[in-house]
Amino acid sequence: MGMLTEFKEFAMRGNVIDLAVGVVIGGAFGKIVTALVDKVIMPPIGLLIGGVDFSKLALVLKAASVDAAGKDVPAVVLAYGEFINAILQFVIVAFAIFMAVKVINKLHKQPEAAPAAPPEPTEDVLLLREIRDALKK
Repeated sequence: MGMLTEFKEFAMRGNVIDLAVGVVIGGAFGKIVTALVDKVIMPPIGLLIGGVDFSKLALVLKAASVDAAGKDVPAVVLAYGEFINAILQFVIVAFAIFMAVKVINKLHKQPEAAPAAPPEPTEDVLLLREIRDALKK
């Protein structure tokens, strides 16, 4: 029973729950970014450079063929257009996370600095205090 209790304590910690929420939201955010890149950002860029669809850019290393048994052998393709899309998606996600952390840091209340201690009195002031105290006696 000790291990089960320990696991329950571990699983119910705030950090673990926050991490789980972050993973779920991150997955959903990734789908949004993929749609943004594939459907909104890349088509105008492709149009500007001559009607190129980046997701279709590829280098055929070996063309499709039919082997001796009559089976179709698929082409060997280096799909660098999808790689370009993935890089752009990464840049967008990284920038969005950077902006979110920046906002969170700005909203995070900084602890107030402790007031500065008054400076130590000079030797003259200490001497004058001694004289004052001696005259009071």
